[in-house]
Amino acid sequence: MRVKGGLAAKKRHKKILKMAKGFRAGRRTLYRSAREGVERGLCFAYRDRKVRKREMRALWIIRVGAAARSLGLSYSRLMDLLKKSQVELDRRALSELATREPENFASLVKSLQNQAAA
Repeated sequence: MRVKGGLAAKKRHKKILKMAKGFRAGRRTLYRSAREGVERGLCFAYRDRKVRKREMRALWIIRVGAAARSLGLSYSRLMDLLKKSQVELDRRALSELATREPENFASLVKSLQNQAAA
């Protein structure tokens, strides 16, 4: 007589089908298809958690660069001035400052330029 797995198999299937909620057609209801879709989705989720960090850093750099250019300064020159004057603001904070409080960002840039000139 073969062993079918019973309760353990039922729990395993239920867990996968719960994770497949929102999928379309058989991927939501059929265990084998659902398992394939869930495994694939988990792989993408793992990979894209790393990709999101990369993309956010690129976005912050673009925002800071655009704000710096509007004040007549390149991104690389701004970062150089920040490093030389030992201002420890990361790109995320600079981006927030440039988008939400442009006047404060402008005053920061002006003070950096004055320090560099002196």
